Amino acid sequence: MMILDEGNGSLVGWYDPDEARDWVIRNKPRTLVDKTMSVSDAVSRFVQDESFIVSGAFGQIRISMAIIYEIIRQRKRRLVMAGKTATHDADLLITAGCVDRVESAYICGHELRGLSPGSRRMVERGHCKVVAETSNAGYQWRFLAAMMGLPFIPSRNLLGTDTFAHSSCKMVVDPFSGKPICLIPAAYPDVAFIHVHRCDIYGNAQIDGIIVEDFEIARCARRLILTTEEIIDNELIRSDPARTCIPFILVDAVVEVPYGSHPAEMPGLYYFDEDHIAEWLRLSQTQEGTDEYLNKYVFGVDSFADYLQLCGGKERMDYLRDREHLLQPMTAPWRRDNRGANPGKSE
Repeated sequence: MMILDEGNGSLVGWYDPDEARDWVIRNKPRTLVDKTMSVSDAVSRFVQDESFIVSGAFGQIRISMAIIYEIIRQRKRRLVMAGKTATHDADLLITAGCVDRVESAYICGHELRGLSPGSRRMVERGHCKVVAETSNAGYQWRFLAAMMGLPFIPSRNLLGTDTFAHSSCKMVVDPFSGKPICLIPAAYPDVAFIHVHRCDIYGNAQIDGIIVEDFEIARCARRLILTTEEIIDNELIRSDPARTCIPFILVDAVVEVPYGSHPAEMPGLYYFDEDHIAEWLRLSQTQEGTDEYLNKYVFGVDSFADYLQLCGGKERMDYLRDREHLLQPMTAPWRRDNRGANPGKSE
């Protein structure tokens, strides 16, 4: 193909598709094996320094915060992160010094709550580098190409944009029409972590609601850690096989972590903990505040269960999952008319 133009972004997460397939054949067992383990064991076994990582789900919804906190606790370093719709998960990893490179689609803001002062500070001081840019759709297509065993996927999106200029894509002549077309490279995460509503001990998982890119991510990641609200019997999974969106053959670890997405939301189970998110946004405005938060909620506890207890325990979790609370109009602590200035925005 004739290359007409190419972005100046670094290519991260790309493997030769044949090499990627051979790696999976050698390293992924196809038998029903009990894959349950602790959060700490899952992170120590599968998240290595300099890994290309991706966090499943979307924004602050159904993200695996239990894994995020454990990565910080184990002081993993020089990680490269897929910054797709990344908010609280990426913000913490970048601000804690675990992630030093990102390919950005959306990073880092807390959506309607404001920007991420911690991540912004780390980028401005050179501790984290945005090595490439893409769009949210561009990232889903990167994972789709990898899932399909293709080196790239063609698209007419990104052409003529500044996003293309900072991406790792290439513009070529379409051999059929003779017109320009964009080639979006595949992305094979070294490790992905996805939080699900339920799964069995083998990793057959069900997700209630929209699965975002998790279908593609689960099928292209070299290592896949599932955290789950509950482990259920395999017979229950088999009784409704159409609901299994992630099959066991893709999974390396299963970790049962009730409220494992806190302070983010788990659709149908519990809502955002706006007070906790506001505390993070307030403290992360300075390095001293960041250290205070991490020392209290990450390094000051031994487990995610201890962290939840520190956040209010059963009483707080019951409040977050109360259905009447879920249906109330939002009066969150980051609103100006509630508690003063938005802690996520610079004044």
